[in-house]
Amino acid sequence: MPKMNMVQAINLGLFQEMSKDDSVVVLGEDVGVDEGVFRVTAGLLEKYGEDRVIDTPLAESGIFGTSIGMALAGLKPVCEMQFSGFSYLITHQLEGHASRFRSRSQGDWTVPLVVRMPYGGGVRAMEHHSESREALYATIPGVKVVIPSTPRNARALIVAAVRDPDPVIFMEPKRSYRAFREEVPEEEEVMEIGKAQVVHEGDDITVISWGAMMRPTIQTVDKIGEKLGKKVELIDLLTVSPMDSITITESVKKTGRCVIVQEAPKNMGVASEIIARINDKVLMYLEAPVKRVTNYDVVTPYFGRETNYFPTPDRIYRAIEETLNF
Repeated sequence: MPKMNMVQAINLGLFQEMSKDDSVVVLGEDVGVDEGVFRVTAGLLEKYGEDRVIDTPLAESGIFGTSIGMALAGLKPVCEMQFSGFSYLITHQLEGHASRFRSRSQGDWTVPLVVRMPYGGGVRAMEHHSESREALYATIPGVKVVIPSTPRNARALIVAAVRDPDPVIFMEPKRSYRAFREEVPEEEEVMEIGKAQVVHEGDDITVISWGAMMRPTIQTVDKIGEKLGKKVELIDLLTVSPMDSITITESVKKTGRCVIVQEAPKNMGVASEIIARINDKVLMYLEAPVKRVTNYDVVTPYFGRETNYFPTPDRIYRAIEETLNF
């Protein structure tokens, strides 16, 4: 199998779906001639032409509104928000229209569209380019929120998102775009939306993360095994909404301890929802309070100051060690 980074893997998924299904179209700012800011759409215009790879004006609400119309007309649009920080202009149409057509029409109409958006920090970008707002979109019924963490699951999940009959927010951790490579099969591979993945099995503590935070979390889990001799059960969430509560609660029921690592600020984050579900289902199995390792509740700082803002392996290690020793 060839080794790919996440950019190449998502690109492969788009190529394969557009080749298989003529109704799949790609649109967004600079996705065609310039092949996207991060080159995720490289080669698509040359292969499929300007009728299926559409450079749009700089108008996020226009991009998304057009995508809704395309979806209702029988196409499968994959629209790009150049950065997730620009996506808030679509929230009215997402909440008021795209997410509601299934219920509004009593199942007669669906809106099969994907919103791709690079999100999160780690590239020392300007303001509005580094936020992690997955919890915002997860609050909207009828919308699915998917966050890959590796090249292989990114390719498998973008394929699943394109094929899904409902709106999917596909959040791509740009810190992970070219951070590492892994083997990605050239033949078709699809993962199930709404299903978390147990990356490491263990009996002593459950650690949950997603997106770009999986890499420092994996590094920390390895150290816990080496230094403390404890077996960590590591879960990659993969889908924020619908959340895989069963995998989470069954793991915590087994281990009795849990630490959650998220890139977003602590206040009202996905980690809080995970804790609520743990409390609802397996509270009496807990041997220690559930800890969160998160960003701080401030605007993402600029440039080099990012380093001390995001969860680090040291912060993750301390949280796991404290929970184990409680």
